[in-house]
Amino acid sequence: MNRTIAAAAFAALGLLGLSASSAFAQEKLTIATEGAYPPFNFKQADGTLAGFDVDIAKALCDNMKVECKIVAQDWDGIIPGLLAHHYDAIVASMSITEERKKKIAFTDPYYHTAGALAVLKSAPLAGNTPDDLKGKTLGVQSSSTFSTLIEDKYKDADVRQYGTVDEALLDLVAGRVDAVMADKITLTEWFKKSGNDCCQLAGNDIKDSHYLGDGVGIGIRQAEPDLQAKLNKALANIVADGTYKTINAKYFPFSIY
Repeated sequence: MNRTIAAAAFAALGLLGLSASSAFAQEKLTIATEGAYPPFNFKQADGTLAGFDVDIAKALCDNMKVECKIVAQDWDGIIPGLLAHHYDAIVASMSITEERKKKIAFTDPYYHTAGALAVLKSAPLAGNTPDDLKGKTLGVQSSSTFSTLIEDKYKDADVRQYGTVDEALLDLVAGRVDAVMADKITLTEWFKKSGNDCCQLAGNDIKDSHYLGDGVGIGIRQAEPDLQAKLNKALANIVADGTYKTINAKYFPFSIY
């Protein structure tokens, strides 16, 4: 059966495009990333998407022998876009949490990270506990795991939500917020590029599996076990053959797997 006939048959059944199986039949996966979360995902000067997430997505597609189309999607709309079938999967540094699993499914984790708090060197904090942030202005990316944690546990802080972590960090440098909470890897990379002149980390690593999840996974729609299994197998393959290690070393001097 050629693709034209197959498409007509599926359309007649009202099933065309409603599952990941159609993506595999077309030998193509459309994957969404944010494009605003360096070094994991970002837009280069020419507008193309790059970063750790993007390289991992391409490696998975290569291993699965499918064409890979990667699109940018704002963070707040990334899960709704998946549920609306605008793409097949999310590779965007999304933590695996119980709250998110109520809406979507995840693959096995493809990296792990803790949270951290960046503050100005000119106005250091003793730590990053709710007591340390009492009465302080705290910046965070909206709709993130850190946003949920802060809303529940840092009730005495003046919380400001931002579209991206970079926007929050710009306000930190400008002195418009006292601190920014984000994942430690992102903040560490920021310190290497520019943040070290003005800022430093406060307190220990922030670890809370209830809010921050059990690693970062690839988001897919629920009830798509075939796609989940294929992605998990591909992930295991690129870890085993050294591809993952090569990508990891391109961005980080330490393993994040």
